[in-house]
Amino acid sequence: MTINDHHALATTTGFTAREFRRRAEDHINGNPGDFLLYGDYKINPGVEHGLEGMELKDAAVLVPVVDHGDQATVIFTKRTSSLRKHSGQIAFPGGKLDHEDESPEIAALREAEEEIGLARHFVDIIGRLPSIPVLSGFRITPVLSTVRPGFELKLNPDEVENVFEVPLGFLMDPANHVRERTTFRDLERNYYAMTYDDWRIWGITAGIVRSLYERFYE
Repeated sequence: MTINDHHALATTTGFTAREFRRRAEDHINGNPGDFLLYGDYKINPGVEHGLEGMELKDAAVLVPVVDHGDQATVIFTKRTSSLRKHSGQIAFPGGKLDHEDESPEIAALREAEEEIGLARHFVDIIGRLPSIPVLSGFRITPVLSTVRPGFELKLNPDEVENVFEVPLGFLMDPANHVRERTTFRDLERNYYAMTYDDWRIWGITAGIVRSLYERFYE
């Protein structure tokens, strides 16, 4: 995998994996209901009422911040178009918690290995954010991590079509967060979208990115 070196140098000054870890460790603890204060929920007050009565499945995603010295990046995947849920979308590695998963952290590491071949011994877990319920029927726990360079990825073609990295500095720049609006299940919803090169990040993934900015960098 490569990134546009010029673009990365222009957008990642000061956004290192070490600094991300420091900020996360200082602010990661919070109440379970904190998700209402950040990201998509902050711009959609009351939307949580649309979740009432829904049976949510627990899931976890790994937020992998790669330590490239002064040019930290974040790994994203493009899901295959054949998947039943969120097909073709940009996502973090992750998925549903299995019965044998002892924690969201274990589930996120397992899914990253299964989906993109990211060996867990390259990954250092920082902690987790409060779980985020979403209208697609999941309760998603973002698991924050830093990743040491040297890993080799092998994509599972049944789940992942592509994988790419985006500079952390680009993602933590609010000028790159565009607010859009749609109707989903008869509910008007605001959401964030971020476009880097040919990749358009939106939905819950962009909402998690926005919540990281609001929690750690705003």
